[in-house]
Amino acid sequence: MFAWEQCKLGDVYGHLYSGNTPSRKKSANFGGDTPWIRTADLNNGLIKSATEFLTYEGIKQLKILPENTIVLAMYGGFNQIGRTGILGFPATINQALVALTPHKNINQFFAQSYLNRHIIDWRRVAASSRKDPNITKEDVEKSEFSFGSLEEQNRISKLISRLDHTITLHEEKEHQLERLKSALLQKMFADKSGYPPVRFEGFSNEWGHCKLRDVADITTGSRNHQDSVTDGKYPFFVRSDKVERLNEYDFDTKAILVPGDGRIGEIFHYYNGKFALHQRVYKVDNFNGINELFLLGLFKYSFKEHALRLNAQGTVPSLRLPMFTNWSISVPMITEQERIGVFFQKLERTISLYDHKLELLKKVKRSMLQAMFI
Repeated sequence: MFAWEQCKLGDVYGHLYSGNTPSRKKSANFGGDTPWIRTADLNNGLIKSATEFLTYEGIKQLKILPENTIVLAMYGGFNQIGRTGILGFPATINQALVALTPHKNINQFFAQSYLNRHIIDWRRVAASSRKDPNITKEDVEKSEFSFGSLEEQNRISKLISRLDHTITLHEEKEHQLERLKSALLQKMFADKSGYPPVRFEGFSNEWGHCKLRDVADITTGSRNHQDSVTDGKYPFFVRSDKVERLNEYDFDTKAILVPGDGRIGEIFHYYNGKFALHQRVYKVDNFNGINELFLLGLFKYSFKEHALRLNAQGTVPSLRLPMFTNWSISVPMITEQERIGVFFQKLERTISLYDHKLELLKKVKRSMLQAMFI
């Protein structure tokens, strides 16, 4: 077991390079073949694509950096400071980034993980800046850097790379399921014809029509409820400009909460205990002749469009009670409602499981970065 060497980044990588932005007044500078990397392109991993490209004219005053160069954000917004990327191809950079070109004794993915582990240090330096929050090339060059043998670096990088790959696979699967849900919400609820494009086998009847008030109770709260929160009677206070993000994946739902202003079209599911309700938030419950899970899907499918259409002429988005209670909805027989509701329940729960796994994987990665780097 060999002790890690401790030094400054500048001692290893030497004088660091920062790029520039060619004049946008000269159209001849942009639209070429050379990738030009900006803060927005950084992903704390391998950069596989660029959003802007420079011409030969545009790169005259810039340096082309080799593949595997680490780039780090010095400014561009406080939450961007310290973000990193490794070039997956030769490219150049703008002035908000600083580059650490490949070094024979350093695994670049190890170095990137080290930098990502210490991102809070960069932001602490930036927060102490007398000007807009930023760090400088000199700050980066003087920052502490510790590393073991190249063999140990390679093993650490391989382990973290595998974990990153697993996280990426789970993220992509979750995105696929979200896209599937969005597509099916558009297909499994009836359009103006009274028939949905996609149905379960055995159902063919035209959907009926009714008003929302016919199938559920709709109530609002009061400003006076705020006092009951401060004395501890209720666990939290819900109002339309600050509705708490409730658990969308627990389908023991007791009510649907709909903001009446500020966040028109958003749907929140309340499922446990009592709450204080503001007068500009609507509560939908006591469902009669309609499946609750089906109604949740219907809200997600078409309510936002309905609410925004009603407010097309208004300068301040606002959903009045008559607009809400008179919402005309299409519904099938109860057995088809139940099939649709359970289907989306299962899909939501599957998405929730992937989301939970992702949080656990990211927590594991954070713990590893804390434990494996000095």
